[in-house]
Amino acid sequence: MVMPTVVSDRFAPLDYTEYTNTQVFWKTCNNGPFDYHRHGHHDHHDGRRVNPSAKQLIGTALRERVENIDHEFCEAGDEDTFFVADLGEVYRQHMRWKRNLPRVQPFYAVKCNSDPKLLELLSILGTGFDCASKNEIEQVLKMGVDPSRIIYAQPCKTNSYVRYVANQGVRQMTFDNADELRKIARLFPDAELYLRILTDDSSSLCRLSLKFGASLGETDSLLALARELGLNVVGVSFHVGSGASDPEAFLKAVQDAHVVFQQASTYGFSLKTLDVGGGFCSDNTFEQMASVLRAALDEYFPAHTGINLIAEPGRYYASNAFTLACNVIARRTIPDMSADSYMMYVNDGLYGNFSSIMFDHQHPVAKVLRTAGRTLYDTPAAEAYDGAGSIEYSIWGPTCDGIDRITESIHFPMVLDVGDWFYFEDMGAYTMCSATTFNGFSNNHDVIYVCSEPGAKALLGL
Repeated sequence: MVMPTVVSDRFAPLDYTEYTNTQVFWKTCNNGPFDYHRHGHHDHHDGRRVNPSAKQLIGTALRERVENIDHEFCEAGDEDTFFVADLGEVYRQHMRWKRNLPRVQPFYAVKCNSDPKLLELLSILGTGFDCASKNEIEQVLKMGVDPSRIIYAQPCKTNSYVRYVANQGVRQMTFDNADELRKIARLFPDAELYLRILTDDSSSLCRLSLKFGASLGETDSLLALARELGLNVVGVSFHVGSGASDPEAFLKAVQDAHVVFQQASTYGFSLKTLDVGGGFCSDNTFEQMASVLRAALDEYFPAHTGINLIAEPGRYYASNAFTLACNVIARRTIPDMSADSYMMYVNDGLYGNFSSIMFDHQHPVAKVLRTAGRTLYDTPAAEAYDGAGSIEYSIWGPTCDGIDRITESIHFPMVLDVGDWFYFEDMGAYTMCSATTFNGFSNNHDVIYVCSEPGAKALLGL
């Protein structure tokens, strides 16, 4: 396998300006960290703070990895797909959250990406964790996180998992139906319960309302049953859908939650927390979403009421922080009357880290990382180009299934070949978490961590 060795002295330096106070380190699936220093400063882009040196650090990590591979003599697995993760981006997103939603405590949705370094940084930053299974809860607890910082945000829970969290002291959990209340009364009567209500998630990438949430017509009877069973309802939760695009969905959900708070008081419950769920994207729509949500919370749950506010962001933190590199393992020429086009086969696909295409409605865009002995990361030549003389490609995964296609059609200005590399940005959300081992391909890939923020570097002790 490729070893974590410094290779920058063997190649010409990247064409980047040098700065100070950032760090790159390596962590494979099996090895510990390996350190060497690079540099950074700040700028703005797309309405949010960005660190230009992040590109430098990611580019260095990508280049030193791929240029250290001899495709003629490398061992099996050396050419495998791999990630570069910038923990500095996670840190910047957290600061952005605090600026825009200062009253709302984030509980990171572990299901989005359970990378251990990502979780470690978020834990140090003081976030809570939204977990949906025993394994997720166990992973977070093993980091030393206090059980009070975990919400078991799964309205329909396995019996044995309920017994497990009761033994571990994880008290916060959600429900949305009468059968679940009876289950909890039998297995964990001391739980702190959140009534999850139905929302309009028609504008989201992944709708959840078809599966979870009690309508306003059901909430009164559920609260009555909870009182009859002697259970402790402490809050209301909702989720406007993963990857929401309509800010008004948050306004309506907050209004409905306020109604349920009033209903609960008639049954003697003194609700103390509102969980506004997830749906937050990492792009420049976040500020608009946050503005609408912040105004709604200030109107219906103002600070003087003492109501705790939490949320369950996932992709917001993880998406932009991870870049994926894939190797071209085969090529097939498709003759055409005007010009040849090519089918390119890479060592990752829909059954691997591109599962987000099927499950998360994502559209990853290929860029050329390396071809013809040149590394093109973050240059105009890396981008798709459909002008005069461009060549058409389709990009396919490595499995034997015909649906395993990443890109139907994309054009580049050069002829690509076996051994070349693509890279895909924004690959941190719902990618590695849903990768499979179909056809015997590994779902356990190396991650090279870089850190483009001094603040994150200091917190992690790097």
